[in-house]
Parts: sequence; structure tokens; C-alpha cells
Amino acid sequence: MNKKAFIFDLDGVIVDTAKYHFIAWQKIATALGIEFTLEHNEQLKGVSRVRSLELILELGKVTASQEDKNKWLLQKNENYLSYLVDMDESELLPGILPILKYLKENNQKIALGSASKNARPILEKTGILHYFDAIVDGNDVSNAKPDPEVFLQAAKLLGISNENSIVFEDSVAGIQAANTAKMTSIGIGENKILFEADFIFEDFTHIDKDFIEKLIN
Repeated sequence: MNKKAFIFDLDGVIVDTAKYHFIAWQKIATALGIEFTLEHNEQLKGVSRVRSLELILELGKVTASQEDKNKWLLQKNENYLSYLVDMDESELLPGILPILKYLKENNQKIALGSASKNARPILEKTGILHYFDAIVDGNDVSNAKPDPEVFLQAAKLLGISNENSIVFEDSVAGIQAANTAKMTSIGIGENKILFEADFIFEDFTHIDKDFIEKLIN
């Protein structure tokens, strides 16, 4: 059987921790007297923590010292991590587990390619860390998607060529990164947003084993 690299983004693909980021940022914004809605939160998707804070401060026309900014960045992460404490397998998005199991049973290589700096604890808490042969997260890369660095590193760690790598992503920047790396891109989400992907599925429950088998062969 052919060996392929299956590379998964974390947020919005394996788990939905976006809601926890939102609550953590909202807490900081509220303390600063800034109204921060789910709509505003859309602008922070796939954006670094530092830039996210800048966007929130711009929203409220708040100027702050670097010292204050550092303090708020730390608070945000502590808030976020406190919400992750109770995470378990129930937080996995529908259909992801059968896919991981199937890939493992068929001796395929699996990697995580995520901007999250908290990827490992999340994979541990949801009980799926053992499925991954390699993990590349926000601690390992200096360039954010749409730069393909995170996926290139993952493929390299797995010892598989880019042409034989398949990426699962829920963001436009992630799909663009996979396409730039000449990898097969699979969008998880809406057609109208992820139209640049090679294949698009609403979620993993719409991906059957026949499709995965085609990708392998």
C-alpha cells in the first residue's frame, strides 16, 4: 500500500477551541471597556495572539504600553488554558475519530500542522495524541499561514514528499498554504469560503472510507 502523509490543522478541524479563544478575548476586552462580538472575533481567526490584541485595542481606540500589552496577552492565555482543563474526547468534532483510526489501521503517516501553541495538551486531553507521528505547532514555526512552513515541516518530519501529502484545513489561509506547498488540499467547512481547496466537505461525517482509500492509492 502507498504511504501518504495526512496533515491535520487543529482548530476547527479536530476540535472547536475557537469558542474558548473568543470567551478569553471577550473577557479582556470587557475589562478594557471594549465591546467585542462574535462578528469581531471572525477577524482574529488564524491571526497571532499579539496581532489579535492589537486589533481589539484598535477596535476600542485604546493605546497601551508594551508592559500592559504583555500583561493582557498573558491573562488571555491563562483564561484560555483554564477553559481547556475540562476538555475530553467529547470535544472532538464529528467524524474525525473514525478517519484517524482508519488511517492508523492502514499504516498511513499522520501529522498535526497547527498555529496553536497549546496543541499537545489539547491532543492529550481529547485522547488522540497517540495517532500522530509528528506534531508541528506554533512553537516550531516562525511564519504563519498562508506561508506553507508548518506543512512543509510536517511532511519533512514524516519523510513524505509534498506531492504525497494531504492537508485538512478549515481556513482560507490554511488552504492557500497547502496549495502553495503543492499538497492536496481538503477544506472542512463551507464551499463559498474554501473554494480554493481541491476537495471540500462540510465536516468529516461526509468523508467516507472510499474517498480516503482513493487518496491513499
